[in-house]
Amino acid sequence: MNLPMHRHYFAVGLSRIDMERSWFSRLVDNPLFKSFLLFSIFRAFYGAGILLVTWFLVTETENPWWISILFLIASMIFSRLLFRFIKNFRKPVEDVN
Repeated sequence: MNLPMHRHYFAVGLSRIDMERSWFSRLVDNPLFKSFLLFSIFRAFYGAGILLVTWFLVTETENPWWISILFLIASMIFSRLLFRFIKNFRKPVEDVN
C-alpha cells in the first residue's frame, strides 16, 4: 500500500482530540501567531494615534515643519521601546506548553 508523503507542520502522532481540531483553532493557539496578532493590533492603534498628533502639529500649531519630522522619529523610537516593555510581561514560549 503506497501512501502519499505529507509534510507535517504540526506535531506528528496527535491524539484523536487534536486531530478533530481545525487548522484555524491550531493557528489561533500558536504562541507565534498570538505575538504577531498582539504586535499588529498595537501598531495599528499606536500608528493611528501618532498620525493624528502629527496632523495636529502640522495644521493647528505655528511650529516649523521639521518639528513634525522630529516627533515622528521620536515616536518610532518610543514605540519600539514601549513594545519591548510590553513583551517582557508575556510568558516565554516554554512556559506556555
